[in-house]
Amino acid sequence: MFRKPVKAALFDMDGLLIDSEAVYIVAMQAAARHFKREMTLDFCHSMVGIPRAECNVMLQELYGEGFDLQEFRGVYSANVQQAMAAGVPVKSGVVEVLSLLAERGVPCAVATSALREVAESHLGRAGLLPRFAALVGRDDVERAKPFPDIYLEAARRLGVPPDHCIAFEDSSPGLTAAHAAGTMAIMVPDILQPSDEVRAKALHVAPDMVAVERLLREHLN
Repeated sequence: MFRKPVKAALFDMDGLLIDSEAVYIVAMQAAARHFKREMTLDFCHSMVGIPRAECNVMLQELYGEGFDLQEFRGVYSANVQQAMAAGVPVKSGVVEVLSLLAERGVPCAVATSALREVAESHLGRAGLLPRFAALVGRDDVERAKPFPDIYLEAARRLGVPPDHCIAFEDSSPGLTAAHAAGTMAIMVPDILQPSDEVRAKALHVAPDMVAVERLLREHLN
């Protein structure tokens, strides 16, 4: 199945390793209500996998130039912190996938659109951080997803050529980034299903991480 021998594995975080996208949506809509504004579920979905700077532009366009985006972000962040303080939910199958890769001697890295500090906090609370040899956040590179920079940097830090890396993504911008980096990209959709165009870029589309573990057991040397 894999085009080349797998020498490393790269993982997105939100919606793939941890079940956080639903938390973010609830926190975002609660922040909107705090300011007596409406935010539809469709609008929330349109921001999945989109870099924060672009999301800020979308929010400003939605609510107008006079809207205090900084204050809104503060309320949103507080909502997320409160939700995550109770525990960061790990997606089913993730621990098993990481354990299998460790058994096979495949080093792993996180390649996330989140800020490094946020990613380290979430993964630490989830008990996953020690399983990764490297972590690259959006503040570690010049361009965020869908550009390939985050994946290229993650592969570089592991010392493995991108075309010998498998990459796991749940969002279309992320899959586009992983594909552009030259990795063997596998899509594991979370909230949104990929378009036909994005599916064509994926080496495989798996329903969940439980299925990914079966896939790796069957095809990983």
